[in-house]
Formats: sequence, structure tokens, C-alpha cells
Amino acid sequence: MAIGVPKDLSESRRFFLEPSSSKQRIYEALRAYFVDARPPKEVARQFGYTIGSFHVLCHHFRRDPDPVFFVSARRGPKSQPKKSVARDLLVSLRKQNHSVYEISQILKERNYPLSPTAVREVLKDEGFAPLPRRMDEERPGYPRPTIEAVADVRQFSLEPRSFTTRCGGLFLFIPDLVRLNAAKLAVAAQLPGSKMIPAEHALRACLALKLWSIRHKSHVMALAADEGLALFAGLNAIPKKSYLSEYSSRITPARTTRLLAAWHEQSSKSALFTGESFNLDFHSVPYYGEVPTVERHYVSARSRRQPSVLVFLAQDAEGRAFCYSNADLRKGEEAEEIFRFISFWKQNHGELPRHLVFDSRLTTYAHLARLDEMHIHFITLRRRSPRILKEIALLPRSAWRVIELDVLTRKYRFPRVYEQKIHLAGRQFRQLYIKDLGHDEPTVLLTNQQQTSAKKLITRYAQRMLIENALSDAVRFFHMDALSSSVGLKIDFDMTLLVIASGLYRLLARRMRGYSEAQARHIFRDLIDMPADVKITDRNIEVSFHRRSHLPIILASNLIQESVPVPWWNNLPVRLTSYQGPQKPASP
Repeated sequence: MAIGVPKDLSESRRFFLEPSSSKQRIYEALRAYFVDARPPKEVARQFGYTIGSFHVLCHHFRRDPDPVFFVSARRGPKSQPKKSVARDLLVSLRKQNHSVYEISQILKERNYPLSPTAVREVLKDEGFAPLPRRMDEERPGYPRPTIEAVADVRQFSLEPRSFTTRCGGLFLFIPDLVRLNAAKLAVAAQLPGSKMIPAEHALRACLALKLWSIRHKSHVMALAADEGLALFAGLNAIPKKSYLSEYSSRITPARTTRLLAAWHEQSSKSALFTGESFNLDFHSVPYYGEVPTVERHYVSARSRRQPSVLVFLAQDAEGRAFCYSNADLRKGEEAEEIFRFISFWKQNHGELPRHLVFDSRLTTYAHLARLDEMHIHFITLRRRSPRILKEIALLPRSAWRVIELDVLTRKYRFPRVYEQKIHLAGRQFRQLYIKDLGHDEPTVLLTNQQQTSAKKLITRYAQRMLIENALSDAVRFFHMDALSSSVGLKIDFDMTLLVIASGLYRLLARRMRGYSEAQARHIFRDLIDMPADVKITDRNIEVSFHRRSHLPIILASNLIQESVPVPWWNNLPVRLTSYQGPQKPASP
């Protein structure tokens, strides 16, 4: 009697009685015939075979000494043609004691390209053991990186000579560095130093990399042989990546604060910071390691929370230069950071900041009340809660008034405004609902400026985009997101270098016609990133820039006429000129 398949099979029984793969179907059919002794016609009908094909299966099974049912054959090619063709040559080369890398290179030259990994696999199959590690002098001669000199100020020489440097544009910053007496920064901040690399030389070396837009500290090795970069720092050679990483780890947050204070003291001579108004913001520098001390913050570029270092930045609105940074922040301290900046500014300038502009998430309502009590004007946004959105939706059209913004280049110049007085944290503030600014949702502006017109308030907050643009420039050019360490100390020092470098770029932009509002990456592309010929004589150091389309802008600035003695060059003056090319002989 045939055994039918029940209709209400469980999933476990169905797996055996209704196999899905061909190998399992063969196994179950043969087992039913040989073990359960079921008739062949019944087995063939249940598992979908004809009686003839089932007899063939039984015939092959009886003659197969090692049947395999549940191990699939390896997919892909069963042979490796590239390895097979080069196998004999590869074995002969190993018998000559060539390494896998040397064999790979030789095979590539003979049109048998094999990677070192493939060579290693063939040698292992042939029974060859790895070669013992050899000294450099025991290896065959082939081009390899040179060993550059170790940075040592005692080996610094100003002997007459000439050379070409890729970093010619860096010398445009030297007059401002001398004028601002940057050497005092290292002394005032008590930065670490040594006999080989004093503190001021180490600071100049780190600052040179920031000015030249070096992304990671390890990328300095590509410029390790550049004499111009070393001359800029006042050393015989630029420090290597291991020194730069170790040096920044020795700088504590207290030293970075002193360095910022010294920078403010020196830059006060050049009116870099007007102090009229400031843009404030947070930025999360993403970190991709596995260090538990790094907290998770929201990274706007990724639209998610991830391990990152939270940085607070302040920008002088008129000067467009960063004036303050702090990366030594932990969760729960964000709201208080605005008062640390206020304290820093008062300590170094003798007065409170007059005006602050920031986003809604920078601090709390209670701290806004503290700012009002300190008579510090501010403009911020208020979060659009459901209650506020409902209130805006219920306002009649007659409650709104249309104003005209004095910004001719703005597309949305005629917003609608509704104004009211509100009380938050025991203080009275001014709140503005603004529509038709180009946003899907209305903007809610909050301020303690009672007499300023709505037109000026909206225009000033729109200029807060300056810090957004500056942050974008800092990420793209100064590589603010290229976090090279798992601890906040290194990124804290890097942010301080960012403040100084952005200030130097703004000072240089003032000298160049048409670049006063340009971003740093624009200035670097047009004016800084150019080679130069350097000639050291007993009287001066002459830097001759190669011809470029934007060179006339540099020649028209007052930098070319200046002759500035440089203290770290034994007071030899620097002279900036343009390359004249070979002189033609005078005609008879």
C-alpha cells in the first residue's frame, strides 16, 4: 500500500519528505529504497523520478565508494591560468632567494603579472618556507625612499645657496608672523620644546602644515625634503610625523587657552577682531576608532549620532576670523560654554562681548536670562514646537506686516513679520515670527534687543551663515574633521592652530585686492599654492615667485615693497619678488 504525504505536515517533516535541493532529493529517495525497503515505483513517483532514471541512480550509488550528498562542489574556475603559466619561472626565482615582492616585480616586467599574495600562495603550495627577514643592505638595489635629516635647529644654516621650493606661497605669511611677534606665543603659552626643536620652532612647524592645508600629520612626509618648508620654520628639516603626533599630545587644554590668549594680545595690534558681534556654534569632529572616552554626538554631515569630539567655535562677525575654540568639552557642559567664552573675552580685552548670534540648541532659556542680566545682546532662534506652529497658523493675515530687507542680492526680500513680547525664565524677550524667507516652515527669532528694527534683526541673523560657511571652509581646507587622535588634547591643539591660521589668512586677504571676503581655500588656490626660487645671500633671503595668472595681485600688494628682518633667520630680511626668467643679451 502506498504511503501518501499527509496534508498537515509540520515544517520539520516537510523538510525531509519534500526536499528542495536536488542533492537532498537523491539522498531521501535512495534512503527510502535501501533503508525503508519501499518499492522503487512508489519511491520514484513520490520524489518525481521515472522508474528508469531511479534505477540509474541506484546503479551509480552501488558503484560510488564515497558518495557525497550535502557538500556542494566549489563554484568558479577549477584552475588558475595566471599562476600555472608563471609557476616554473616563479619557482626558479625563489631558488635564487628572491622575496615575494621581488618575484612579483620581475613577473610584472616579463608580462606575467602576479600580486605578492598570489606569489606567496604558489610558493606555499610548492613547499617553500618564507625567507628570513633581511637587512636593507642585503636587499637588491632598487629605488627606495631617502632618509631625510632629523630636525635640529643647531644644524640650521643660512649659508649662501639657491633652491626651488614647492611651498613658495608660505613666505607671504612671514611679514605678519614677524609683525605679530609669533615667537612670543610659544613663550606665553609655555609650550614644550627641546634643544633640537625649541618651542617657537615647533609651533611654526605645526602652523606651517595648517597654513599649507596638510590633511593628516602623516602627509608631511611628502614634503619632508622641501627646503622651503624647513626654512619657513627656521629648521634644517621639517619635523616628521612621529614628532608632530607626540608633540601635540604634550599640550594640555590649559596651554591651548594660554596660546589663544597670547594670540589675542599680539593680534590686537592689527585690529583682527573688532569685537562688535560674534557668531557662535558647535561642531562635532567625527572619530572612527574604538575608544570609550570619546562620547557620541550628532554629526550633521552624517545625519546621525556617532563617536565624535565636540568643539565650540566663536567667529568675529566683521573680521570673519575664528577668535576662540574649545575641544575639551563633555556631555552636559554645552550650555555653559558660552559663558566660558564671555569670561575669556573679558579677561583678554577688558570688556564683555557686545553682541552674540547663535543657534537655538547652543544654550538654555535660563542662560538666555543670564545674558540679559549681563546686558549682552543676543539673537537666536527658538525651536518650532507644535504649540508655536499652531499659534502661527491661527494668526489672521491682518496681524502680519511686510518689511523690505536692504539686501539687493537676496531673493526673498519681502518677508512677513509678526512681533510679540514673551516671558522666559523670568525675563521679557522679543519674539518675531517670520514667513516668506525661503523656508518651508516659519522662522521664530528670539532676542533681547528691544529697540532694534525687525529689518536689522533679520538681516543680522541671516549673516550668521558666515560661521556656517567658515565651518565648511575649515572642514574642507583646514581639514578640521581629520581627527588624528583618540583623545581631546590633540584635537584641542589642532583647533587652536585653526584659529591662528584663519586669522593669518584674513590678514593676508586684506592686503590682496578683491580677496577681502574670499574663503581660505580660494586664497590658497589662487595665491599661496605656487612654487618659488629661494636665494640666500649675506644681505637677505630673496623669494622669487614663478609666473602665475594671479601673480599680479601679489605684486600689487604692499608685501613686495616690504623688507622685513626675520628674527629666526638671524634678522636677515626677506625680499619677495617675481621670477624674471633668463635675461636676454643686449643687442649690439
